[in-house]
Amino acid sequence: MKIYTKKGDGGETGLIGGHRVQKSDPRISALGDIDELNAALGLCMFHAQGSECRSILDHLQWAAFSIGAEIAAPEERRKEYEATGLQHLTASMEDWIDRHTELMPELKSFVLPGGTILAAHLHLARAVCRRTERSLVALSDLRPELLVFINRASDWLFCAARYANFESEVEDVLWTGE
Repeated sequence: MKIYTKKGDGGETGLIGGHRVQKSDPRISALGDIDELNAALGLCMFHAQGSECRSILDHLQWAAFSIGAEIAAPEERRKEYEATGLQHLTASMEDWIDRHTELMPELKSFVLPGGTILAAHLHLARAVCRRTERSLVALSDLRPELLVFINRASDWLFCAARYANFESEVEDVLWTGE
C-alpha cells in the first residue's frame, strides 16, 4: 500500500466513510490536535519507563486515538466508532490526582513547565491537550463525555508532571510574578 494518494494535494482530506472536507475544516483541526496529543503522549511514555504514570499514559494514548476515530466518523455512523471506557478512565485519573496531590507540597502559585525530562514532556502534552480541548469545544455535535475526559486528561497531565518532579526530588519552578 502506498503512503501517499495525492488526493489531498488540493487541500481536501477524507473522513471515515469517504466524505471529503477542506483541511481547514474545524473537524480536521480537532483531529490534527488529537494526533499531536497522541504523539506527545508517546514521547511521555518513552520517558516514563518504570514510572507509575506509564499505565495511565498508555490508556490515554489509546483513548485519544479512539476519540479521533469517533470524530472522523459521519454522525450517523459515530456509534460504531464511539470511544468507550472514557468515564472509567476519567474516574481513574481523578483518583490518581487525589492520591498523588496529597503526597506533594501544597500548590500556592503557578508552576512553570520544566524540571525533569519526563515532567517537561508531560507539561508539553498538557498544553497540547488544552489546545485539543479548545478544538473539541468548537465542534457542537460531540458527546459530553469527550469534553469531560479531555479536560480531566489535561488536569492529570499537570499533576503527573508535578509528581514526576516530586518523585525525582526536583522542585517545581514556581512563578512569582516578578
